[in-house]
Amino acid sequence: MSSAQQQPEASPITACTISRDVQDFDLLIEDMETALGESWGDLGFAEALAFFNQPEADSLEFVALAIDESDEDEIALLSEIITLAKARGINVILIAEDVSPAALHQLLRQGADEFVPYPLPENELQSAIDRLRRREERAVQSEVAFVPDQTPGDGVLLAVQGIAGGTGATTLAVNLAWELATVDKKDPPRVCILDFGLQTGSVATYLDLPRRDVVYEMWADTESMDEEVFKQALVSFEDKMWVLTAPADILPLDMISAEDVQRVLEHARARFDYVIVDMPGTLVLWTETVLNAAQIYFCSLELDMRSAQNALRFKRALKSEELPVEKLRFCLNRAPKFTDLNGKSRVKRMAESLEIGIEVQLPDGGRPVMQAGDHGLPLANTVAKNPLRKEIAKLAQSLHELGKSDAEQAA
Repeated sequence: MSSAQQQPEASPITACTISRDVQDFDLLIEDMETALGESWGDLGFAEALAFFNQPEADSLEFVALAIDESDEDEIALLSEIITLAKARGINVILIAEDVSPAALHQLLRQGADEFVPYPLPENELQSAIDRLRRREERAVQSEVAFVPDQTPGDGVLLAVQGIAGGTGATTLAVNLAWELATVDKKDPPRVCILDFGLQTGSVATYLDLPRRDVVYEMWADTESMDEEVFKQALVSFEDKMWVLTAPADILPLDMISAEDVQRVLEHARARFDYVIVDMPGTLVLWTETVLNAAQIYFCSLELDMRSAQNALRFKRALKSEELPVEKLRFCLNRAPKFTDLNGKSRVKRMAESLEIGIEVQLPDGGRPVMQAGDHGLPLANTVAKNPLRKEIAKLAQSLHELGKSDAEQAA
């Protein structure tokens, strides 16, 4: 082990432990030597504050901040260490033994990137280092895709809500977002999909993406949300579209307010050409916020009585509140085939009785649709010739052409 300030003619220091006394964390010493050899050092709390202001700190990849219950009185100092490290672009791994949940929560909120309990589980430090490195690689690869704030509210907002359970709303939202992200190979639009299903949102499952804890933190305090917080809450899918997943834990739908939703929508629309919102099946206070902000509000339904009754009730509820019903576009899932004349007649009667237009008819894609969702991939990546995929691709193409036409007229 070598000192962070005295490293004569050796490998450059890429990491440091920071603790009251590193000898109290002998397992950490062993794991640091296994992971980094001699290219690490150790610092005390006060030494770390001074070291971060020196040019030598530029070479640090991460610091391992090791604390136990006796350090909780120094929580302000520990928070300052994390803040300075993050300001220098240095990752922070928090190693804690017998520390209260409140103290841990405060330090993690301050910006610590990883938490590992002490005594260290086998290979857990190396796993945390690997996660940090993968995160850095993804951030570098995705930096071009994520654009800073442009014209506020400039992006096209498309919302999708199921009129009844199992009508394919999330399937439509995910695949529509992907088709829009890949609609133009030469000049691909910037696309973001927001999963507002705080309880049963499954966009992350459909795309095999991790659910980040920072999503909950973002929703819990949208007033202080800035570009960096919003970016950290998003996950990139194949470097072509960004996803705000549902939180890792099931949360009450009334946890967020209309103001919270409005702020998130504004951040998304300022940075992306298309923003797709996967809405929960339940009407909530902030449904009105999304409806008013959306250019088109897709409602998925099926050719059955429950969908018909729910569509009627949905329309009645919006009209009673004088909300823009004209933004609704009804999408019939598992629509009858072209040769099914009886089915076509039933669709027509349903539309007439509900006084709605069923403008989008999505064919039954069969078992491959479910399998694509289980594999965590859009339909275009697994069954490109599936009839459902083809219809969603047509819808994306028409929306994109309409968007370009409107932009040219505005110019």
